[in-house]
Amino acid sequence: MRKLTHEEKRARWRSYRPPQRFPLAAVLDNLRSAYNVGSIFRTAACAHLAEVILCGITARPPHKEVEKTALGATAMIPWRHVPHTLEAVRDLKGRGWTVAALEITENSVPVQLIPPHRFPLALVVGNEVTGVDEAVLAEADLVVEIPQFGEKESLNVAVAFGIAVYLILEKCRPLLPGEVRPVPDRPAGPG
Repeated sequence: MRKLTHEEKRARWRSYRPPQRFPLAAVLDNLRSAYNVGSIFRTAACAHLAEVILCGITARPPHKEVEKTALGATAMIPWRHVPHTLEAVRDLKGRGWTVAALEITENSVPVQLIPPHRFPLALVVGNEVTGVDEAVLAEADLVVEIPQFGEKESLNVAVAFGIAVYLILEKCRPLLPGEVRPVPDRPAGPG
């Protein structure tokens, strides 16, 4: 088995890419670490998301630490800055987007349970210490979490974002070459 060259990788990934960006946006609610921001940009570009919305104190390009982990991704995906996260959320909702906050609350549900009819969808990720702002949680249409099975009760925000994005994209991505969607089981008996 041989590893693919960079050109071969690009050709393969381009064959996977849909003609339009996925109807999924990232909303970053006052992230403290520019390195996390850069990592989220890189994931968002790899996932072909609609846009990244940087809110509040979240670092924005051009920024040395953002660029270090983004590795050029800030030039590959649409992004904008909005001074207040609540303003961004209300704007998205006013344009027909569903807003899902990634946070653990008494009413949060596993991210895998987001139904396909909720797209276009904006995923809000929160500050590394305080999480998603309470006012933003109150405005969100959904609050979702990543089920965790170990002793540690939290993930790094950029890691959590990546996991959540790829689980969400399973709801709306096209078939990959050679892939067949499974047919749901039908109950036994008459039709």
